[in-house]
Amino acid sequence: MKGIKLLVASLLFSSVLYAQKDPVILTINNEEIHQSDFLSVYLKNNNDPKFDKESLDNYVELYKRFKLKVAEAEALGYDKNPELIKELDGYRKTLARPYLVDSAKNEALIQEAYERSKYEIRASHILVMVTEDASPKDTLKAFNKISALKKRIDGGASFEDVATGKDGSEDPSVKQNNGDLGYFTAFQMVYPFESVAYSTPVGQVGGPVRTKYGYHLIKVADKRAARGTISAAHIMVAVAADGDPLDVENAEKKINEIYEKLEKGEEFGQLARLYSDDNGSKGKGGRLPQFGTGTSQRMVSEFEDAAFALTKDNEYSKPFRTDYGFHIVQRIDYTSLGSYEEMYKGLQSKVNRGERGQKTQESFIVKLKKENNFKDLSKKTLKWFLNEVDSTIFQGTWERENLAKNGVLFSYAGKKFYQNDFKQYLAENQRRTKPMNTENYVNENYKKWQDQLILEDEESKLEGKYPEFKALMKEYHDGVLLYEIMKDKVWDKAIQDTTGLQNFFAKNSGDYNWPDRIDADVYSANDQVNAQAVFDLLSSTNDLSAKQVADSINKDSQLNIRLESSKYASETTSFLVGQSLKNGINRIFEHEGKFYVIVVKEFLESQPKTLAEARGAVIQDYQNHLEETWLNELRDKHIITVQSEVLYSLGK
Repeated sequence: MKGIKLLVASLLFSSVLYAQKDPVILTINNEEIHQSDFLSVYLKNNNDPKFDKESLDNYVELYKRFKLKVAEAEALGYDKNPELIKELDGYRKTLARPYLVDSAKNEALIQEAYERSKYEIRASHILVMVTEDASPKDTLKAFNKISALKKRIDGGASFEDVATGKDGSEDPSVKQNNGDLGYFTAFQMVYPFESVAYSTPVGQVGGPVRTKYGYHLIKVADKRAARGTISAAHIMVAVAADGDPLDVENAEKKINEIYEKLEKGEEFGQLARLYSDDNGSKGKGGRLPQFGTGTSQRMVSEFEDAAFALTKDNEYSKPFRTDYGFHIVQRIDYTSLGSYEEMYKGLQSKVNRGERGQKTQESFIVKLKKENNFKDLSKKTLKWFLNEVDSTIFQGTWERENLAKNGVLFSYAGKKFYQNDFKQYLAENQRRTKPMNTENYVNENYKKWQDQLILEDEESKLEGKYPEFKALMKEYHDGVLLYEIMKDKVWDKAIQDTTGLQNFFAKNSGDYNWPDRIDADVYSANDQVNAQAVFDLLSSTNDLSAKQVADSINKDSQLNIRLESSKYASETTSFLVGQSLKNGINRIFEHEGKFYVIVVKEFLESQPKTLAEARGAVIQDYQNHLEETWLNELRDKHIITVQSEVLYSLGK
């Protein structure tokens, strides 16, 4: 283990020292695998890595199998397949994202998001709509309107009256909620809105702030500690908020009857399946998606309050009402807000893909421009586009001849980018879309094109700058090739080669047998009273079918007994293990709190399975057979050499 620590430490020093400490551990054909590459993969695939000879030998055999398959995929040209190249390019773009942001700003935004996640804000807003691509005239008009509304509030008018009054908020929901958005936390509102909400003191009005929806005024009503997240189930009896009084009375009676069953010990999930009116959750025992701080799932405040008031797992509430009806909610589990370290990766992912990610990327582009001698020369050369781009571009039909002079728009890293380059970009990316101010359109697309070229240039250098990125891309490259060749040579072949599958089954049919089984009707009950009722009814008549027996016992409640009719393996079915059964009706017995009555219709001795009965297992075994046969061929085709001395030095 000491040798491993020294090896890993050596990777941090100069390339000369790196080469001295990183010998070749394995070669396949002409490809050399260095000790550090092998070690990286070994550590990644072993949670508890061991470095004794047996463990290393076992893993190197798995590694050789993997490399043989990848080598064969390359020999057959899989890496030249356009679809796989496109797939890998998609992975590359995803993997490159963390390298194309301002890391310092990124860290600051992650820390900011964590601090905000500790609290939930309750706020109301007033919205004056204006699109992101609005003309300067329309933007100014919207700003003047929101400013006038703010002036009224500053002059003493109530926020709610201004929001709901004439020429007030343009948010359609204001008629229902007076602008009240309820509680929210980080990432649940667009970033500019969130920032103003978190920086405005309780009771004060912040803004105007512009988002992609328009201009907002934000009144903060409350700020509380984050509640955490909860997994819960519920039983709902639906009734409209303005329902008929008799309907409301009946719904309340029904929820109270269900509550009484819970109090008598009946199982929550089963009652939800039987009685809940929420079709989306009743089939899952009433279980709902996780909700609370930081989740996308929002519940009405009455429901959240009842759920978070529960202090223990499996505890359930008393019946309560929301606008949707009456509910009983059960807490399944609760998770408090995690530490910064626990939440870091999740926060980082959200920061990178949202509006915050755009800010870190914009900051990164500014740094790249400084480092690579960027010069914007578009003051004169962009004018042609401002004059020549017209409304046809929003129909996807804009065309113009080449310019008389192909002027430079900007230079970067020793390269020049010309008007014709931008013209081609506009032509290739035009599509039918909602018309906007053409000047805004040209300026926005010029910036987008410029940023894209700068990021593409930086992305092309990642393998040379970051060894860990190069290793990750190699891992994805090999993984994609491995999947495709295994699919063709093993997985799909085992399913599609029906003749080969039949021949394999014929040679190995003795491996696929049914164990000793019984063909039986199994009645199970949660109490001995109902089990005895089944036994007495079966004993008194032979005229009823199994279903008729079950229906008779369950006539007053579907919860009395459960009937299953099937073939059971006595040695592997938990409730049958150790039971001495006879043909016909057997005496009641208890297993794990349930009471069973079993009617044996037939004892079935062990017998061979047909191919149809054993198909899943046969296909899996045939796949293994195909893989081993194929690997033997590859061992003869590709040359692998392992440097044992280097391999075993990992354990020193």
